[in-house]
Amino acid sequence: MIKIYNRKTGEYEVEKVAGGGLLDTLYGSRTGKVGLELLVKRKVCSSLTGMLCNTRLSAGKIKGFIENFSIDISEAADGVESFKNFNEFFTRKLKPSARSFNQDRDMLVSPGDGRLRAWENIDIDGLIQVKDITYSLGELLNDRQLAQKYKGGTCVLLRLAPVDYHRFHFIDGGTCSESRKIKGKYYSVNPVALKSIPRVFCLNKREYSIQRSDNFGDVLYMEVGATSVGSIVQTYSPVRNVSKGEEKGYFKFGGSTTLLFLEPGKARIDEDILKQTEMGFEVRILAGETIGHK
Repeated sequence: MIKIYNRKTGEYEVEKVAGGGLLDTLYGSRTGKVGLELLVKRKVCSSLTGMLCNTRLSAGKIKGFIENFSIDISEAADGVESFKNFNEFFTRKLKPSARSFNQDRDMLVSPGDGRLRAWENIDIDGLIQVKDITYSLGELLNDRQLAQKYKGGTCVLLRLAPVDYHRFHFIDGGTCSESRKIKGKYYSVNPVALKSIPRVFCLNKREYSIQRSDNFGDVLYMEVGATSVGSIVQTYSPVRNVSKGEEKGYFKFGGSTTLLFLEPGKARIDEDILKQTEMGFEVRILAGETIGHK
């Protein structure tokens, strides 16, 4: 059972996990882990899932998915009948009114929807995956020199479940470098998997870019793929001025994670988020929602 903190109500909610029973089997049993290592973590499995989600046959699953997970489809820019396959629904755009990005230059906002944790004054050689399991930023980036830039800084981790809006956005104006791709596996990023597979973010397929932002220094964006994620798609143009809230890219079908790293002294995270992270809980967040300040 995964409990998520709702900062608006001040209460905890139980997350309804897509494929939860299968996840428990794959990551919690000896037999399941054999199947995980032999097939599920490999690119071919996620690629096949992605291909199936691009077929017309997959469109039949959309309405059931919306009902089962109580998705507010009225937020979508296009109606359900317009989606030709499941991936078109999964990567749906929202109406401009569905998400509001706080344009105050001093406010730090979330890049997307999901479940958020955050840490300040980070140890780049002991980043927290879950309690008692850590990883290093140098290994995550395959670049120990770049990692040093964020020593003592801030880490924001946003986990996207399959039921979430899967487009991610810039948290500030500025210019962004080209995205660097790092090959890897396709383990789940669900908390069940995070407790079972050490250094999972360093093992999975991922890519990163650096935004020279107007108000928060050089912000490092890392997008991490996971089981059944067909691909990470960057839709921005590198080295071009972007605005706060502008779309950066999207994930195709599956769970996934967005990580932000900020240099020391550039931002302070809201106390309720830091408190819940310390207690071991994720905080439910929407794209554009304020999560801290300069």
